[in-house]
Amino acid sequence: MSKTYKRILLKLSGESLMGDQAYGIDSKRLSSYASEIIAVAAQGVEVAVVIGGGNIYRGMQAEGSGIDRVQGDHMGMLATVINSLALQSALEAQGHKTRLLSAIKMEQIAEPFIRRRAVRHLEKGRIVIFGAGTGNPYFTTDTAASLRAIEIEADVILKGTRVDGIYTADPEKDKTATKYERISFDEVYEKGLNVMDLTAFTLCKENALPIIVFDMNKPGNLARLIAGEKVGTLVEL
Repeated sequence: MSKTYKRILLKLSGESLMGDQAYGIDSKRLSSYASEIIAVAAQGVEVAVVIGGGNIYRGMQAEGSGIDRVQGDHMGMLATVINSLALQSALEAQGHKTRLLSAIKMEQIAEPFIRRRAVRHLEKGRIVIFGAGTGNPYFTTDTAASLRAIEIEADVILKGTRVDGIYTADPEKDKTATKYERISFDEVYEKGLNVMDLTAFTLCKENALPIIVFDMNKPGNLARLIAGEKVGTLVEL
């Protein structure tokens, strides 16, 4: 298998871990994701992962429930750590070495995020999971993914979703929606397409970091993408 990318950052949503459940973590989905990630790492690709926390708690929902936004965002960050620990456990159960680095200090369960340490772990072939977002309220895990990808000098952000790319409209609601194979950052802005939140997307554009949106739930998609097959939608300058 020829590798297109040497170092990737995989962004997964917390909701993707729910499987068919209403909330929480589906063990079969978690195990499946772990297998897909390990298959790529086994090819010599350096893999970093950022997971959202929406299957457990969303900070932006907090204000409606009377919880302060900053407090709610911190709760959301802790939810991402729970998901990160679950993924770490699933990866190690399948025999791969990992490291969990947290933006919020919690020494008993994760290393603090230190850029050079993260890069060294990747160079040693460990799968690195970044938890707790950026460590700051008002920033999403999409922004955390963009920031960490830039910091570790990843070649690309791979955003695993439930749909197989970016469409002219929501394909789950509009059957006439057509898929883009490739699109520029400027076109995404102009057409008002929802790829990532604006802060995350702007970070990628300013640092010329390509994004690929693809269906993570289709077995083998991640490996095919790494091998250079046209999977999902590529966003680039």
